[in-house]
Amino acid sequence: MASRWGLTLPLPQLPLAEHSEPVRRAEAAGYTDLWSGETNGPDGFTPLILAAAWTERARLGTGIVGVMTRGPALLAQQTAGLADASGGRFVLGIGASSDRIVSGWNAMDFSRPLTRVSETIDFLRTALDGERTETGFKLEKAPAERVPIVVAALRGKMLKLAVEKAEGAFTNYLPLAGLPQVVEQLDGAPEGFELLCRFFCLPGEREEVEPLARFMFASYVTVPVYAEFFRWLGFGEQIAEMCEAWDARDRERAMAAAPWDLIEDTFIFGSPEQMQERLAAYVEGGVTLPVLLPITTPDRFGELIEALGPNPD
Repeated sequence: MASRWGLTLPLPQLPLAEHSEPVRRAEAAGYTDLWSGETNGPDGFTPLILAAAWTERARLGTGIVGVMTRGPALLAQQTAGLADASGGRFVLGIGASSDRIVSGWNAMDFSRPLTRVSETIDFLRTALDGERTETGFKLEKAPAERVPIVVAALRGKMLKLAVEKAEGAFTNYLPLAGLPQVVEQLDGAPEGFELLCRFFCLPGEREEVEPLARFMFASYVTVPVYAEFFRWLGFGEQIAEMCEAWDARDRERAMAAAPWDLIEDTFIFGSPEQMQERLAAYVEGGVTLPVLLPITTPDRFGELIEALGPNPD
């Protein structure tokens, strides 16, 4: 079992105002971390601000917020605010996000992702240390303690940047077969460096989860940055027809073409015991912090969170 165990916020289809109970249950069940997602739901900071008031010990992290849709000074302000509100329990997870979110949804420039993440880290280190940046920005009140930075990283260069400049790397949608290639890029990482991975946990057997899993896989892995990730892992042929169909707006053919063996190797399915076994294989392979996203109906979040926790009954 990993020494840290995380839950993704917000939980699907559950209003933020109703997160208090599952968040408290997660901390009571031994979850050490709460990490927010940021796609087309709430922003990455708001769920953690609420969780800071509902928890006492859990570490809070953005997993992740994009550096291209926020100015670096604003990002420093948000970081300092959450570090203060949580009593020093905050970890900043940042990344380039994706072309679909940055240039598609936000009509902003998605270019030089590696450089822009690197430059943002340099800016943040200066600002969060209470120093004045080259742009003349200085926080009114810097965090009392150093805020760790985790970088969203899928492929080689970004993973190596995380090793060089951050305290951890955050990966996502990772097939178990691809884990060794990711871990290989972290050679030379300093002691205490973390490898986080988000896991989409769908309870049930294949016939119960397949329709949703096929849609999720096809819609996610056809995003250009994720398609390149799967090609980098060596799965280009397996996803080729799916990507071609999705680009042609033939969603049904794309879902039918989604390779089930890869879906099964990427998602966490089955009974709680089977899901725990799958997660343990990732931990054994080098993931130091699994960040779980349980996908079920709102009335069952509490029991599934406890069943998938680090100390299930």
